[in-house]
Amino acid sequence: MARVTVQDHDLVVTIEGLDKLWALKSSLTIPLRNVRGATVDPGIVKQSKGIRAPGTHLPGVITAGTFHQEGERIFWDVRDAAKAVVIELADERYARLVVEVDDPRVTVALIESATRGS
Repeated sequence: MARVTVQDHDLVVTIEGLDKLWALKSSLTIPLRNVRGATVDPGIVKQSKGIRAPGTHLPGVITAGTFHQEGERIFWDVRDAAKAVVIELADERYARLVVEVDDPRVTVALIESATRGS
């Protein structure tokens, strides 16, 4: 699971627990100016992930790490599809982040509020 916070002018995604091991990352910091928006999207986990490099994918269990799909780099950290949030980015290493959070609607509201103010 990930914890999403806003610190100053950055969106900070902290990977928690053993997911750090599976995702091969402990946190991501993205300037708010490069965050295009966020949506709750439990159906995204059913789509093709592309090529894993590096990361972990056990269907129905966990998708974590970096995946390449159609020329884009996407970061995943999802176990429970019902809690998946997609964060769209521009001018960043990743085109989007797909992360599981405790409360998807609250997380999307936080991101949308922060990006309106940036």
